[in-house]
Amino acid sequence: MDRRRFIQGVGAAAATLGFASAGAAKSVARADVFDQSSKTPEYRTLVPEIFEPLPDPADHVPAIVVGSGFGASVTALRLAQSGMDVAVLERGSRWPNDPWRTIFTVDTIPDGRGFWHRTTFTGVNRIPLAFDPFGGVLDVCNYPGIDVWRAACVGGGSVVFTGVMIEPEQRFFDHVFRGVVDYREMHDVYYPRVRKMLRLSPIPDDIYNSSAFTHSRAWDEQVRAAGYTPQPIDGIWKWDVIRDELAGRSTASATVGCSDLGNSNGAKFDLNQNYLLGAEDTGRARIYPGHRVDTIAEVPGAPGRYAVAVTKLAPTGEVLRTRTLTCDMLFLAAGSLGTSELLVRARATGALPNLNEHIGEGWGSNGDVALARPLTALDMGTQGAPSASRILDEAGAPVTLENWFIPGTTPFDIGLLGSLGIVLDDTRGRFVCDPADGRVDLLWPTGGAARYLARAREVNNTMIGKSGQLFARSGLDADASFTAHPLGGAVIGRATDEYGRVRGYRNLYVMDGAAVPGSTGTVNPALTISALAERNIEQIIRSGG
Repeated sequence: MDRRRFIQGVGAAAATLGFASAGAAKSVARADVFDQSSKTPEYRTLVPEIFEPLPDPADHVPAIVVGSGFGASVTALRLAQSGMDVAVLERGSRWPNDPWRTIFTVDTIPDGRGFWHRTTFTGVNRIPLAFDPFGGVLDVCNYPGIDVWRAACVGGGSVVFTGVMIEPEQRFFDHVFRGVVDYREMHDVYYPRVRKMLRLSPIPDDIYNSSAFTHSRAWDEQVRAAGYTPQPIDGIWKWDVIRDELAGRSTASATVGCSDLGNSNGAKFDLNQNYLLGAEDTGRARIYPGHRVDTIAEVPGAPGRYAVAVTKLAPTGEVLRTRTLTCDMLFLAAGSLGTSELLVRARATGALPNLNEHIGEGWGSNGDVALARPLTALDMGTQGAPSASRILDEAGAPVTLENWFIPGTTPFDIGLLGSLGIVLDDTRGRFVCDPADGRVDLLWPTGGAARYLARAREVNNTMIGKSGQLFARSGLDADASFTAHPLGGAVIGRATDEYGRVRGYRNLYVMDGAAVPGSTGTVNPALTISALAERNIEQIIRSGG
């Protein structure tokens, strides 16, 4: 590979996560990566499966689940196992896996398969990438002061996250949930249930010691030099597939830092391979890709029954059909943004006028901060996506830093180590809706990230100062202009009762990250969202609603 192509690939990939160096950024700006939008890929050839005719749900279904991520998948499985017929509505496509399938046009430069109907994407370092508009797996919503990343595919966040599943410390959990949810019950029953279902485990030694995880070993060495003890991270990865990558038996994906746009070789044990698969195997749950839910309302004259307005979409974004479905029980699990949007819009437009004042409140970014620091040696090796370890610092506001990655398909590191910082922070925003057009916006406080950004940077700078850095990286050390972990908007115990039943209505439930009060206590939220859904749906089924 020549130097120019190497710089293009590294720069574009690093821009996706926001860690590109100044030199790489300039090269990307001059490179023909921007010409990709004029070279329309033949997506029907690349992924013919998602162009097959999409099934349609019945006009009336006993239970509708909106979304197909962690909360939705748990809900669908448990309802189906209880004997209820369930329709799972997902706006995105159902993407196939194959050992040799890729989702990138050139190296780690994404095309339209990566992003949901966008022609440009600007990472957290504000470097733009351009590509074909298409119904890809990651949706990026731009609000004043913050960009929010969320999934748009069957399997939801399990497809586009970094595979990290961690249980929070009890003191942090209790700070966030304030007694509404019993931590001991979660710890003893529901966290273990999810761990078993998703086969969570830390990175095996043979993979950790491979060339693809040189950066993980370097990260651990730096944190030890700064006085921290790295803690192993449980992940949702299929380690044998990663071994296949290392041995050349599969396309390189997880081992070259592909994660946030999915792993098309099946390296992640995503929800399509467990909860959703189990739900379908009951014969009572069906998944409907390409079905975007636009509005919800109570059926006039039928309290507790709901009308769900749906737009059926082709992968290219074309509208195939619009219709209204009805159901006896409606479970909202479209992610923090999707669920909050539906509820805030329903209240503002009078479709669900009895929703209380807490709808739309309590939204948070989980204290996410992207961090980078220089390597202390010129190490060889790509940077694998599975996160090996984390550290916790409680010298000020509690903050964890997780070993992250810089993607690229060359055998050379680019001189940076990535971290994801998660700060226990109480900054919150709220959703508002203009009833005239139904548009929902997120109001994020001006400078809302300033406090937790400073705290994460403080810890990161401590490591830089004690690690004997080789290079100065001014201005590239930290950024909190985005979140990959949106939480809140329909908070449990406020907008809902203590089990996710929406106050003011029967048979209407919130089962996803919208119920979480803006933070999961210095950890990634997927495990807590899943365990909370297990807890809530068990009680809902047991009580008959």
